[in-house]
Amino acid sequence: MPFEQLLALAVIQGLTEFLPISSSGHLNLLHLLTAWEDEGAYMDVAIHVGSLLAVMLYFWRDMLGFLAALARLVRGEVTAEGRLLLLIIAASVPIFAAGYVVMKAGLMPSLRTLPVIAWANMVFAVVLYAADRLGRNDRRCEELTLGDAILVGLSQVLSIVPGASRAGVTMSMARFLGVERTEAARFSMFLSIPTILGLGAATAYELRSTGDLALQQDAVVAAGLSFVAAFASIAFMMALLRRWSMTPFVVYRVVLGAVLLGYVYLA
Repeated sequence: MPFEQLLALAVIQGLTEFLPISSSGHLNLLHLLTAWEDEGAYMDVAIHVGSLLAVMLYFWRDMLGFLAALARLVRGEVTAEGRLLLLIIAASVPIFAAGYVVMKAGLMPSLRTLPVIAWANMVFAVVLYAADRLGRNDRRCEELTLGDAILVGLSQVLSIVPGASRAGVTMSMARFLGVERTEAARFSMFLSIPTILGLGAATAYELRSTGDLALQQDAVVAAGLSFVAAFASIAFMMALLRRWSMTPFVVYRVVLGAVLLGYVYLA
């Protein structure tokens, strides 16, 4: 893979994975609007792993808390961190089930199109705006109930559609449930961990078994670049949400969707 494509993929993934603007939509635009070929499943997962490492480092205190809580859960002790960890696991079940069905049915290629990405960006931008304006602003992640977590998990299923944005739909649902902006972003990022861990472990095993040294090296480089971009992106978003609303992301997605629709129907 050309280094220019590797760099573009890693930077786009890193910058967009945790912002409510759809990383999958932006990654698909790269090969839909250029002469570059689709990066393939291995590279896609590699750059997601880089993003995963970034979120784990940014929230390192929470990660240590989860590890300690897991040890206590094994002994039958449920702490506040342990309860949050169980909520994250429960909220992750729907996306695993839905993702399996979609992959087995072979539906993904029909979703990775410019019209789908354009319309999904515009529709879910409106949902994000409504959630941010109408939702209360007085709950933390730790105050979510099991029912709340399931609702956020079900909303995550919508992120299978490129352009919907995993971060966007989960943050929207959390905001509708009254979760404060930065806390909604925090829970959304925590939800990415089980999914990417599962995909990363399976793909790393398959990649190692291929014996393709060049592909393995490209995957490591892409993961590293994605890590740097994702860490910067997380820091930017958390700082922005402490001062502003979700509106800048909403405006960007509406404009992007409109430009893509113009390209599709008028070009």
